[in-house]
Amino acid sequence: MMDPRDLIKRPVVTEKSTGLMDNNQYVFEVDRRANKTEIRQAVEKMFDVKVEKVNTMIVPAKKKRVGNNVGYTSEWKKAIVKLAPDSKSIEIFGEA
Repeated sequence: MMDPRDLIKRPVVTEKSTGLMDNNQYVFEVDRRANKTEIRQAVEKMFDVKVEKVNTMIVPAKKKRVGNNVGYTSEWKKAIVKLAPDSKSIEIFGEA
């Protein structure tokens, strides 16, 4: 298994993901090769919480244009992690 810090790259902070935090769900960008079991173990180890459910999806590449140049963003994997009801919340911003 990979190191948890290599597996979970960063939290995804958007309006939608911030709204999910009210339901005890957190969104992370994870390594493309990671499976749900590895993601569960990494989150539990890094944040000392109990994970109830993990949903993953591949976010497709998008076409981007800068001036006359056309390219694509990279594909990436997103994991939505639902914590058990008795788990404490993950403080992504270091706030209470």
